[in-house]
Amino acid sequence: MHLGVTKDFRMDAQTSYKEYAVLVLCGVLAAGVVIALAALGNPPNMAMCIACFMRDTAGALKLHSAAPVQYMRPEIIGIVLGAFVMALIRKEFKPKGGSAPVARFVLSFFMMIGALVFLGCPLRMILRMGAGDLNAWVGLVGFAAGIALGVVFLKNGFSLGKATPSAHKLEGMIIPIIVAVFLVVSLTTSLFAISQKGPGSIHAPLIASLIGGLIFGAVSQRTRLCFAGGLRDVFITRDASRLIVIAFIFVGILVYNLITGHFKLSFDAQPIAHAQALWNVLGLFVVGLAATLMGGCPLRQLVLAGSGNSDAGISFFGLLVGAAFAHNFGLASSGQGTTFAGQVMIIVGIVVLCVIAACNLNKAKA
Repeated sequence: MHLGVTKDFRMDAQTSYKEYAVLVLCGVLAAGVVIALAALGNPPNMAMCIACFMRDTAGALKLHSAAPVQYMRPEIIGIVLGAFVMALIRKEFKPKGGSAPVARFVLSFFMMIGALVFLGCPLRMILRMGAGDLNAWVGLVGFAAGIALGVVFLKNGFSLGKATPSAHKLEGMIIPIIVAVFLVVSLTTSLFAISQKGPGSIHAPLIASLIGGLIFGAVSQRTRLCFAGGLRDVFITRDASRLIVIAFIFVGILVYNLITGHFKLSFDAQPIAHAQALWNVLGLFVVGLAATLMGGCPLRQLVLAGSGNSDAGISFFGLLVGAAFAHNFGLASSGQGTTFAGQVMIIVGIVVLCVIAACNLNKAKA
């Protein structure tokens, strides 16, 4: 049975010093990006957050009308294009797809709902942890538990099927082309909505955000960076190699926050966060489970979409629709806490994800 565990950077006797050096260098670059974006004006404890930035992007596209969270985030564009360029350089741009697209859309939809109930993707969880937000440490428990349950399903034969090579390379380029169009339109017109207050109005300069996204996307493609995949590999093979870059990000932002006085060890009064422990746990539980079932966290889906994977392209749209749905129907949390509708959707999401997992178990386990 194939469990989707990466063969790259496996920490064993055959791992070369060159691969260790690549991981360390990429870790330094990734940490540098989040520190730079934090220093240049991105929202507090949100230097880089895929869920939050996809939410803002959905708002910019007027898919939802929540005025405080509307901005075409250049980081999202940069991540996809950075991964695209790196995949071309490494000759890893291989258009493929066709692996349970509807199920992937649903999984990514609920992954976004879980992230917006917690108020952040796994990347923002790490950044919040590095700022002293104890709610993020609580959420980590749920994230790990969701991944652990996903691993149980994987070990019992769960599979969404195998993606097949696409007949035309253009299919794998659709998401990179779309985000490139987003960039051009945002630079040349005023068609996209933009917040005048709230998180959407707080951002680093466009060029810095775009460059930061390009670097982060390239690094993520090169190292197969995935916050869910890193823990999944630990649970399945005891391989911690994909946690190296994550560790650099955590240490880097921790040091930055300590030096600048932004570190605050507490549950209360954390920026763009709430202290409802149960829903922090369950929100990230949904994210961890969905990410394990679909083969990657929100960041990984963007990187795969940039690398030619049209299944991840479906996930890209699922994240956008999930973000729009969350704000149009009052599911997203705020600094004041969760909503009843959001709580209900988390429970619904857990049930739906478990049903999808159970319905895709292969009876014959390899």
